[in-house]
Amino acid sequence: MTGEKFRFHGTPCYICGSIAAPKLRIAREKHDMTTEEDDLTTLRLRIEGFVQAVGYRNFAISEAKKLGLDGWIRNRSDGTVEVLASGPTKVVESFVTACMRGPEGSRVKDVELHKAEPPTERGFHRRPSV
Repeated sequence: MTGEKFRFHGTPCYICGSIAAPKLRIAREKHDMTTEEDDLTTLRLRIEGFVQAVGYRNFAISEAKKLGLDGWIRNRSDGTVEVLASGPTKVVESFVTACMRGPEGSRVKDVELHKAEPPTERGFHRRPSV
């Protein structure tokens, strides 16, 4: 299913301004119904919120390595974190859930997901910021 886009949104509390658990909003675009490898999923995530300078990349790398995923993570100059995660669908879903939570001290406001091509190298790596 190429071209499929998902978006998770956190909702600010009207009392203290903290971000509540992100909510799922699915925006469906053009679909390609080819399902040769139904069990493998590769997603590109763009995580927004207070996610830099709080150990977010170390947290995500640790989670991805525990789960045995392939891919990479990097900070972006716009303040977001970008991730490419590839592996069995259920495992990638668990990783996305962890990314929605983030490490203590972070506040995830939005997680945008896009289908992507698998990474060329095995393992999970930190990439330089862009």
